[in-house]
Amino acid sequence: MLHLSRLTSLALTIALVIGAPLAFAAQPAPAVAPAGTAATTKAPLPLEELRTFAEVMDRIKAAYVEPVDDKTLLENAIKGMLSNLDPHSAYLGPEDFAELQESTSGEFGGLGIEVGAEDGFIKVVSPIDDTPASKAGIQAGDFIVKINGQPTRGQSMTEAVDKMRGKIGQKITLTLVRDGGTPFDVTLARAIIQVKSVKSQLLESGYGYIRITQFQVKTGEEVSQALAKLRKENGKKLNGIILDLRNNPGGVLQAAVEVVDHFIKKGLIVYTKGRIANSELRFSATGKDESEAVPMVVLINGGSASASEIVAGALQDQKRAVLMGTTSFGKGSVQTVLPLNNDRALKITTALYFTPNGRSIQAQGIVPDIEVRKAKITNEQDGEYFKEADLQGHLGNGNGGADKPTSSSGKAKAMPQDDDYQLAQALSLLKGLSITSGR
Repeated sequence: MLHLSRLTSLALTIALVIGAPLAFAAQPAPAVAPAGTAATTKAPLPLEELRTFAEVMDRIKAAYVEPVDDKTLLENAIKGMLSNLDPHSAYLGPEDFAELQESTSGEFGGLGIEVGAEDGFIKVVSPIDDTPASKAGIQAGDFIVKINGQPTRGQSMTEAVDKMRGKIGQKITLTLVRDGGTPFDVTLARAIIQVKSVKSQLLESGYGYIRITQFQVKTGEEVSQALAKLRKENGKKLNGIILDLRNNPGGVLQAAVEVVDHFIKKGLIVYTKGRIANSELRFSATGKDESEAVPMVVLINGGSASASEIVAGALQDQKRAVLMGTTSFGKGSVQTVLPLNNDRALKITTALYFTPNGRSIQAQGIVPDIEVRKAKITNEQDGEYFKEADLQGHLGNGNGGADKPTSSSGKAKAMPQDDDYQLAQALSLLKGLSITSGR
């Protein structure tokens, strides 16, 4: 009777855990519900396996070296169910679920400080503009020696960051040391901090560089802003763009679609295939093309995964950009997050995605058009050659051009391509494409 009563209880518990996400998924897509109902009718819960499950729980509770409660065992059982499906399916506890939501939204409750570690202390690398930290006058180079009266020396970076993040509106006191002076306190309230996933700058006149660190909800909007900023800084139409997706682990599928939409006028971007009805999706361009169709190079490497590969694959198949670097990671699956009760969730693989030409890059990756491996750049000093314009009494240029004697100018401003071989090669290719296209 013990096994039977436990079996009934466990069966109900498991049915609730499995049933909750199906009910949730059915709300936005009612077509999913009949499939789930049919599957339940055709495949009843296997009683023999459930009896074994109940017996294992009993044996663990009776014989394990330390007491273990039912809640812990059931949570571990759920984790085991998900972990053996594929590497990207998982059971998310409250902390993991909150962290996932934070990373995809790019927003969290915090102070707006980028920090690093130095000599065992937490050092402010940079305050983010328009955040509590910048408004309170916190400066780059300040040392945070205490957080709410507790010394930071010896704390890990993660511990310190966790203490500074928290509930929006809640006050926190930092004790700072500036330029080796006397410690002073700054009290500020946490606010919503938005971390941008896109960085951009002009590498040279006419050549723009856009780096996407991960695909968040607002990444598409940020790429649009970056393109506008580059055009404004250049003062005229760009000659070319480099899109850097190296070491970008992916993120939100819709954000990847929006990014591609900024670079093509028409055509398919990506489509997905799965077992349930709402996993069959197709995304096409809407005709925006905010890039003005200028020549484009996309940088990828083995750390470019998921949403990064969607972007790279779409731009490659649509003949919109030249891909340069090394073969990407090869994650061609789509994960859906299904919230459960008690701030928990399931993250399960629901579909595979395909590039416009029908390529599934799962476990294969995107192969670049031009392979360029990472290498170190060693800049040699140019020899100072004596030129015609240095000779006393030299003839002037018949076309009226200015003389060009040996340069005595100072060292040029350091740029990202100076010590990034792959980026330097991409810029060289982009210049060639710009010349041959007549821009």
